[in-house]
Amino acid sequence: MNEVPYVLALDQGTTSSRAILFDHDGSVRASASLEFRQHYPRPGWVEHDAEEIWKSQKETAEKALTEARASAAEIAAVGITNQRETVVLWERATGKPVYHAIVWQCRRTAEMCDRVRQQGFDRTLREKTGLITDAYFSGTKIAWLLENVPGARARAERGELAVGTIDTWLIWNLTGGRVHATDVSNASRTLLFNIRALQWDEEILRYFDIPAALLPEVKASSGVFGETRLFGGSIPIAGVAGDQQASLFGHQCFERGGAKNTYGTGLFLLMNAGEEIPRSESGLIATVGWQRNGRTVYALEGSVFIAGAAIQWLRDELKLIASTEETDALARAVADSGGIYFVPAFVGLGAPHWDPYARGAIVGLTRGTGRAHLVRAAIEAMAFQTREVIEAMAKDSGSRPDVLRVDGGAARNDFLCQFQADILGVPVERPATTEATALGAAYLAGLGTGFWKDERELASQLKIARRFEPQMSASRREELYVGWHRAVQRAKGWAQ
Repeated sequence: MNEVPYVLALDQGTTSSRAILFDHDGSVRASASLEFRQHYPRPGWVEHDAEEIWKSQKETAEKALTEARASAAEIAAVGITNQRETVVLWERATGKPVYHAIVWQCRRTAEMCDRVRQQGFDRTLREKTGLITDAYFSGTKIAWLLENVPGARARAERGELAVGTIDTWLIWNLTGGRVHATDVSNASRTLLFNIRALQWDEEILRYFDIPAALLPEVKASSGVFGETRLFGGSIPIAGVAGDQQASLFGHQCFERGGAKNTYGTGLFLLMNAGEEIPRSESGLIATVGWQRNGRTVYALEGSVFIAGAAIQWLRDELKLIASTEETDALARAVADSGGIYFVPAFVGLGAPHWDPYARGAIVGLTRGTGRAHLVRAAIEAMAFQTREVIEAMAKDSGSRPDVLRVDGGAARNDFLCQFQADILGVPVERPATTEATALGAAYLAGLGTGFWKDERELASQLKIARRFEPQMSASRREELYVGWHRAVQRAKGWAQ
């Protein structure tokens, strides 16, 4: 038994901040969560109040510690995982943001990306960063801030400003501004980081006219970043990874070929590619998975922008449901979706289409379409989009997973998991804890401080709560999938 019983994971997501205390067995001992506001100043624009994010994250950490009656002396380490690509620009002297955080979903730089492609620089970006030139990633967001926030460029060149993804923003606040750092997994999402050299790329920074002094120091994902003294004692921050890489680690996909899918605001399917940088010709991206003990692991990823957010839209905007918990029973209340398809391209389409001008569409509506059909179609859309990514992975790697492990809020929905197994034709496994993202951050922090010895020690903690076997006929599976493709074609290019 460890003398220090817990690791604290801070899981900063797109719609909520969470804090979870894990014990040495990887079990949740306490948790807290707070939602925060989404800001939509213009169509296609998405922003967050970075100070509200910090306050909500700090409050959830305090609540989790109170719930467990734990002191700082009982926390071996803090791990951080975060919504990726979202960017904050702030003053070094005051720690105050100079503009709202620009969220990964935001499409304001779509035209900038068009210009990059027209100039042919997208090929350089693809080769060096592993990423596709898209408004999703951080680089064009930073360039936009420097161009559009009054005085930002001059202040950045004088060294007065700092920029970072949300992990960097949290580390800055946790350490009282003493540490300006990120990890390789988050850096690899910026469109500015050379995943071969594992450093900020000078040629790319020159192209976007971004001063290097703005950017954080890049560190390994597991190891001490600094210390926080905010919770009544000194606790090392020892694990940092973007949410999807943390989830891959939390699912213990430590070997090449291991794959997981996270159903959150968006949907993110990652496959461990080992220590070789993967290449995709099918609309997927190469990314850094994590770095630990001098070893860098890469991943092949399919990023889908809207998944659970479509259910939130049904709840918050259309008022069709009062809570997401209703959706399982509603989806089962009808035999099928009644022939409708819901393409949730509210902020464009990500992998494998990469169409920033696509917009949401519901097709096949009839007078007989009801509330349950719409809810079911929104859930089915997550499964269809997952299959699109799996098909792309199969083309790129020559193989597809024998089983898909799942996590995220929507993974608790039995109907979704069964329909996912049906539409893929492979089993879906749901671990006992669906908090794989937070668990991955905890693992990285615990390994970075000796709380756990190595990955082998973690193996006994992986427990599968339920396995969903495919039940749908192959002909029905293909019929539904063909219909999905027809619907997607009608959503593409709408805002162009």
